[in-house]
Amino acid sequence: MLSLSVAVVLALWYARTFALKAQDRGIRSEENLRHFIATGKPLDSRLTMRQIIGLRFASDDEFVSLAKQAAEENLNEKQIKS
Repeated sequence: MLSLSVAVVLALWYARTFALKAQDRGIRSEENLRHFIATGKPLDSRLTMRQIIGLRFASDDEFVSLAKQAAEENLNEKQIKS
């Protein structure tokens, strides 16, 4: 019974983890495309996934400058959103 419980918990955890990783890859590619369209260059590789998620909420007018500032000053997601 214990083995079955552990197996179920692990299966649920792995299923959730894989779904979140797929979602993160989608977000990263969307924002990378958005930056490429605006500048002709990919996003800075120094940006973390949390920073890129914060950049999703930036308007097109401020997106490029905010992405550059986030990479240079290592802003966190909350700072980027505000």
